Amino acid sequence: MPESEDMADTGGTDTRRRALIRAGLSAVGTGILAPWHGAFGQGTADADDRVEFRRVVAANRILANEGVVDAFGHVSVRDPRDRERYVMSFARSPALVEFDDLMVFEQDGTPLDARGRRPYGERMIHGAIYEARADVNAVIHHHAYAVIPFSVTATPLVPLTHTAAVIGGHIPVWDIAKRFGDTDTLVRSMDIGRDLAAALADNTCVLMRGHGAVVVGASIKEAVLSAIYLEVNARIQLQTLGLSDTPVTLSDGEIALARETQFSPLGMDRAWEYYCRRAGVDPQ
Repeated sequence: MPESEDMADTGGTDTRRRALIRAGLSAVGTGILAPWHGAFGQGTADADDRVEFRRVVAANRILANEGVVDAFGHVSVRDPRDRERYVMSFARSPALVEFDDLMVFEQDGTPLDARGRRPYGERMIHGAIYEARADVNAVIHHHAYAVIPFSVTATPLVPLTHTAAVIGGHIPVWDIAKRFGDTDTLVRSMDIGRDLAAALADNTCVLMRGHGAVVVGASIKEAVLSAIYLEVNARIQLQTLGLSDTPVTLSDGEIALARETQFSPLGMDRAWEYYCRRAGVDPQ
């Protein structure tokens, strides 16, 4: 969440949105990081696994607070107990996700213990990427509007600032219509998810034409940092293009070195604590 001085401003929509998120956190209290009540009815989990699942809740709250997600979007983590399963919330807006909302899914999107809860319609994004990428342990799907112009034009989204090196040097664009024709643009099947995963390839981010983006990471922390700075870099690039058609981008070497720094304890731990505190979540 924003710092206390931010809450005193009259900034309008952003201030009201963040106030609502904080109010929700106050109402829930520590419930979003509640004591472990079993692994959602499926097996057992050790302390490290519990932390990863709690970070899914924190990630949802952080991304909502930073304006990367709104009513829509979702976050998952590969299940450390079974790498062919993953854990994410049932279909709730990210700002409202609590620990008890988490569910375990088979890789094909089948929930193990739905208990009448409706899953996200686009959960196949997550399963298809986990299937294709053994190195990925966290997946984020969002509709941050700053990225949309780069999904519907020939202008590539490229890292312009060192903090955004985490997004990588190449961000492909996937167009669902090329293979599946007219749809509601949602990834509702594993076939569509696999096509998206193929477009992502070995990159960190992929844009979805007229829809949003998918961001992956080796951990929840990496994925969250990359998702935040994908949106930040998109805003910076849109501003920069108003000044020049040929902005100076980071070189491949700069991207590699800056990315290494951002994902090191020096950068990662500092950023994670900062974004957790802003969202009113205890860093773990």
